[in-house]
Amino acid sequence: MQESVHVTTTIDRPATEVYEYAADPTNLSNWAAGLAHRPVEHVDGQWVADSPLGRVVIAFVARNDLGVVDHDVTLPSGETVTNPMRVIANEDGCDVMFTVRRRSGMDDAELAADVEAVTKDLATLRSLLER
Repeated sequence: MQESVHVTTTIDRPATEVYEYAADPTNLSNWAAGLAHRPVEHVDGQWVADSPLGRVVIAFVARNDLGVVDHDVTLPSGETVTNPMRVIANEDGCDVMFTVRRRSGMDDAELAADVEAVTKDLATLRSLLER
């Protein structure tokens, strides 16, 4: 079993609006610098991004009414990392939760760096959507 760290933020916008924005791969480069440096491209039926780790393929779960924004990221090595993400209604706003998992061979510093990157990404998402 992988160690999990849950990174959360609150966003003062309706959950449906936050979900629609976060679940749209074309928005990733606006808020997820830890995943996409430049705009994500749709190539041969796949979403592809230039990430800090190199070119990656991103596959989101099907659109849903549950606020589930899980997505798999296939790294240049071929390893696929599953990233659980939820947008949960909280009165007129919402909570956003992203689960960072310790991958095989990842040391404490690498896990901390991933958690820090996701924390920054969620803060950017919040900043963009609360304007």
